[in-house]
Amino acid sequence: MRGRSSSSMTTTMPSAEARPIGITALSLFFLFGAGASFVSFISLLFPGSFLEAVWRLNPRARAGLGGMGVWAVILMGGVCVACALAAVGLWRGSRWGYWLAVCLLAINLIGDILNVFPGTEPRAVIGIPIALAILAFMMSRRVRRFFFRRDA
Repeated sequence: MRGRSSSSMTTTMPSAEARPIGITALSLFFLFGAGASFVSFISLLFPGSFLEAVWRLNPRARAGLGGMGVWAVILMGGVCVACALAAVGLWRGSRWGYWLAVCLLAINLIGDILNVFPGTEPRAVIGIPIALAILAFMMSRRVRRFFFRRDA
C-alpha cells in the first residue's frame, strides 16, 4: 500500500531544542583555546623545547609568563582545563558549561580592560568589543532557553 498514509503511524516530537550555531562555534573556540593553552603549558613546562618557536607569535606573553616561574605553568594548565571543560559543557548544553563559559569570557574581558587602560597591552582593545558581543550573545533569549530548559 505505497503512498497511502496510515493512521497507525506514530509521530515523534523533538526531545530537545537544537543547539544554536553560535554555541557550536563558541564550543569550538574554547576547544581551540584549550589546545593553544596546552601548547603554552608544555612549552613553559619544558623551556627550550621544539615548542619554543610558538612564542614568536607573542613574545611579550613569553616574557611575562617567563617571569612568573612555576606559577605560569600552573596558570596555563588551569586555563587549558577550564577551556576544555567549557567546550564540552557548551557542546552538551549543560548549565555548568554555560556558566563556566560566561565566567571565562568575563575574566577575559576584565583582563583586556586591565591591560588596555594602563597601556600594558594596547592590542587588547580588540578583545573588549569581541568579549562584550559574545557575552551579549550568551545572554540572548534563545541561548538562555537552550541552556535553561526544564529537561536540562
